[in-house]
Amino acid sequence: MTTVKQLLDAKGRHVWSVEPADLVYDAIKLMAEKAVGALVVLDRGNLVGIISERDYARNVILKGKSSRQTPVSEIMTRGVMCATPDQSVEDCMTTMTDKHIRHLPIIEGEQVSGMVSIGDLVKTIIDEQQQTIEQLGRYISG
Repeated sequence: MTTVKQLLDAKGRHVWSVEPADLVYDAIKLMAEKAVGALVVLDRGNLVGIISERDYARNVILKGKSSRQTPVSEIMTRGVMCATPDQSVEDCMTTMTDKHIRHLPIIEGEQVSGMVSIGDLVKTIIDEQQQTIEQLGRYISG
């Protein structure tokens, strides 16, 4: 069973972030530049929220707000669900499925040490299953 630590060791631990006072426009621009679907929101280094493309669509576009005038703090998701490096990929998948979320910050101590997406988890599970299939094939072949 793969842990989040193993996943992050393979994919990297870089986390893109914005601050609560930053404009939504700048957050969306950063997401586009970095090809990510969510950013953690840090206030003096502390996790206070997460902003995703979904937050933008639901809380800016559909409400007729301007992304160039709306601060991240106005639309970010607070009370962020997080995971730790020792949790299993399967455990994170269950959390994300149950809570209908696509991104999960990883916390070590009180610091954000990585971020996993639902895509990262699915890829890891598929890779594990492929390895199991190959091992079974070798076992059967003899």
